[in-house]
Amino acid sequence: MKNLINISKKIDQFRSKIYIPSDKSISIRCVLLASQAIGKSKLYNLLESEDVINALNTIKKLGINYKKVKNHYEINGFGLDGYNTKKNLKINAGNSGTLARLILGLLVNSKKEITLVGDSSLSKRDFSRITNPIKLFGPNIISNNGNLPVKIIGSNYLRPIKFVEKLGSAQCKSSVLFAAIKTPGITEVKAKKSRNHTELLFRSLKIPIKISEKKKYDYIKISGPCNFQGFEYKIPGDISSSSFFIVLTLLAKKSKLVLKNININNSRIGIIKILNKMNAKIVFKNKKKYKGELIADIVVKSKDNLKGVNCPRSLNSSAIDEFLVIFLVAAKAKGISYFSNLGELDKKESPRLKIATNFLKNIGIKYERKADNIKIYGNPNLSLEGNYEIKGFRKDHRIFMMSCIAALTFGGNWKIYDKDSIKTSFPTFLNKIKYLGAIIN
Repeated sequence: MKNLINISKKIDQFRSKIYIPSDKSISIRCVLLASQAIGKSKLYNLLESEDVINALNTIKKLGINYKKVKNHYEINGFGLDGYNTKKNLKINAGNSGTLARLILGLLVNSKKEITLVGDSSLSKRDFSRITNPIKLFGPNIISNNGNLPVKIIGSNYLRPIKFVEKLGSAQCKSSVLFAAIKTPGITEVKAKKSRNHTELLFRSLKIPIKISEKKKYDYIKISGPCNFQGFEYKIPGDISSSSFFIVLTLLAKKSKLVLKNININNSRIGIIKILNKMNAKIVFKNKKKYKGELIADIVVKSKDNLKGVNCPRSLNSSAIDEFLVIFLVAAKAKGISYFSNLGELDKKESPRLKIATNFLKNIGIKYERKADNIKIYGNPNLSLEGNYEIKGFRKDHRIFMMSCIAALTFGGNWKIYDKDSIKTSFPTFLNKIKYLGAIIN
């Protein structure tokens, strides 16, 4: 089967309600924590994407059994010392940075040497941001000049650490917190604001965590070691996957969409705050709390009078995975949009800031980039008629999906390669947009 799609027609107006697949960040965290719990955990609505399947395969290699039972997955854990590893074990995280970085925190007490590998894209990403703090707990770690493969053998004499996380990376913070639950004593973390799914999960599992929230940093203390019992969790829809449909609706004509049961954790809704600053008027309905997470239906309508934005840096970490589609809105908005301090975009599955600027250039949008800052000159009358070919983006799922949204809202004839990339996070993406009326060949 060919690994590319063709789009040559804008999407017609639509009015609909859809469910988006489950939150990938929470799905992976739940799998890993269930593997360390005492007893049976039941995970409902677990995302069945390649990244999460790789997480399940990882815990199985570590001696933890799981099975799918009707509408949920059951995972049987044996506590913090429950991993049973074979000699010369190799774990393949595939394309998942979340899995690869978080699992290192749980391997600080591994009895045998374990080698962590990934695909070609993941192997180019920086792991020194994880290995440097994890080494301080006591395990022996050898990396490939800060990249994968990484070899780790745990320690029987773990020691608590004090760690300052300056990047706003939830993966770095979470890996340290995972290691802390296995470590005697109090681990202290000063972390730049980022996603807080791990902290909320710890609280729901009664793991002794203390958090002092300040304007720019959170101060976190973990008292370990701390065993916890098996749990049940129903995973909500993913805001990052929702973002493509939010922007599709916003840029389409006379359309309205309701996205049901989406996680609107404040550390994840930077895209909503940014788009509303651009005159989008996206609203939340039917809000409810679930184990610390805020969940709601997202209602979005088409808007013709979008305007440029001077995006506050404070929103960067809560929108870091969504800037690609935010740039599409900036391209269509009236006026100039300013974004700054976006260096983390080039440390994702592909150099996204570099690819995004090339993308804007190819569709005729004026922009200026200086270091990690970008200025986009919007064109409300943007309508494309030429031929466009998108490939060579390290199989980055978000580049593929962003390109689809551009094709369906800006016009033109598009060939978009590497459709299999969506398997990592959103395998049903093409089915969902076809459901809304998109014509894709």
